[in-house]
Amino acid sequence: MLAGKKISSLQDAFALLNCHRLPARLNTSEVAVLLGFQEHDIAPLVAAKLLTPLGKPAPNAPKYFAAVEVLVCAENRDWLSHATRAIAKHWIGKNRPRTADTLAAREETSCGESAGQ
Repeated sequence: MLAGKKISSLQDAFALLNCHRLPARLNTSEVAVLLGFQEHDIAPLVAAKLLTPLGKPAPNAPKYFAAVEVLVCAENRDWLSHATRAIAKHWIGKNRPRTADTLAAREETSCGESAGQ
């Protein structure tokens, strides 16, 4: 596994999982593979302070994580449960406004049709 390389295939993911020694710094795609999450779930975990990137990267900078910390998290059932709940809560929050807008639009449409009849 080359440092900084995105995991783009299942073969790359298996190569990381079969690695005898992980690199000290892992990027977001490598962290996602090791923890069993999707790559887009890593940012919400950082926002929930469940994962801490190395250094103080800018919001739009690539994030790197300490392999030792990621492995500790991967072996901790309570942490995994908490992280799974945080991801579910994140996606519920992201999808809720869209659902509320859709319901409001349906109500306006149905009210407008009944008022016009």
